[in-house]
Amino acid sequence: MGIFDRISRVIRANVNDMIDKAEDPEKVLEQSIREMGDDLVKMRQAVAQAIASQKRTEQQYQKNLSEANTWQQRAQLALSKGEEGLAREALVRKKTHAETAATLKAQLDSQVQQIDALRRNLTALESKISEAKTKKDMLKARISAAKANKQLQSTISNINSSSAMSAFERMEERVMLEEAEASAVGELAGMGEDSKWASLEGGTAVDDELEALKRQLSGTPEPSTALPAGNNDGEIIDGETVSSNTPPIDDELEKLRAELRKS
Repeated sequence: MGIFDRISRVIRANVNDMIDKAEDPEKVLEQSIREMGDDLVKMRQAVAQAIASQKRTEQQYQKNLSEANTWQQRAQLALSKGEEGLAREALVRKKTHAETAATLKAQLDSQVQQIDALRRNLTALESKISEAKTKKDMLKARISAAKANKQLQSTISNINSSSAMSAFERMEERVMLEEAEASAVGELAGMGEDSKWASLEGGTAVDDELEALKRQLSGTPEPSTALPAGNNDGEIIDGETVSSNTPPIDDELEKLRAELRKS
């Protein structure tokens, strides 16, 4: 393949690609309908001209046919009067008009056929234009729907990849982090509360165990853990009189203090 053929093919391909990209389907459809409308106008004009020509041919045919009949009658009249020369001349004129009428008749028949064909084509073109207009409206609706769907898909794609969606995702992560921190703070607060009691309980157990070891080493018996019975008037605990009218909690707290002092 020659270099010029290759260059020519590349140029044609680029030009066709540019044309395809520049084409607007709606505009192309409208232009096609306009062109078909122009063709319809031209077709109607052609039919009208053909019909006008047919009428002129019809008139000329009828005129020559009438002239031929007239000269036929004149020839008969001249011959009846003994004017053979006039009769001959009349027959010559009659023949001329008859031949012209025959030629016009053939032309007229041909024009009739042509006009019939033109009318059929005109009807077909009108039908095609009507169908094209209906299809144009349908295609325009489909084009509009396709453009709307394309725009929607583009919008969805942009939303999925936009900074706005990223911001939503960052805020969601931040909320989850805040919730996790709040939960951790709550757990730590609970652990602090529990640790205070655990330290108290743990400290008491160690102290008790230490005292028990001391008593074992010194041979001192373990003290009784039973609380002394109370009386209605009051009781003496470690030399102190505790009134029975004290509230139960205070009473029990004093007993615990007395036990701690004894130990």
